[in-house]
Amino acid sequence: QLQASGGGLVQAGGSLRLSCAASGFNFDDYSIGWFRQAPGKEREGVSFIRKSDGNTYYPDSVAGRFTISRDNAKNTVYLQMNSLKPEDTAVYYCAADKDWSVLAGPRGALYFYGMDYRGKGTQVTVSS
Repeated sequence: QLQASGGGLVQAGGSLRLSCAASGFNFDDYSIGWFRQAPGKEREGVSFIRKSDGNTYYPDSVAGRFTISRDNAKNTVYLQMNSLKPEDTAVYYCAADKDWSVLAGPRGALYFYGMDYRGKGTQVTVSS
């Protein structure tokens, strides 16, 4: 299973670090992604890290502000979020899948509930 934590309330321009702790499966075999969903909006993928080489991918909406990293020794993935904006307000979820093209592909968010593992979300609220 996956457990996301670290959300909270922060002012615009501030930073937060989210954590996604994995248990019960071989963490090294999975690529990990962070997704978010704001009220009334579709879920979107925001950061991804590949299992094999640690390659990362970010959509334009967060590129340069968000950084994903993983510590395989701790079975944990982190999402460092800097220069936060009110539009970053959402519930953030982590998910794991062996298939990078599914996880980080252009329609990955649509397959969220089909991912191999999904965590409960953590709320991030950015005030203006």
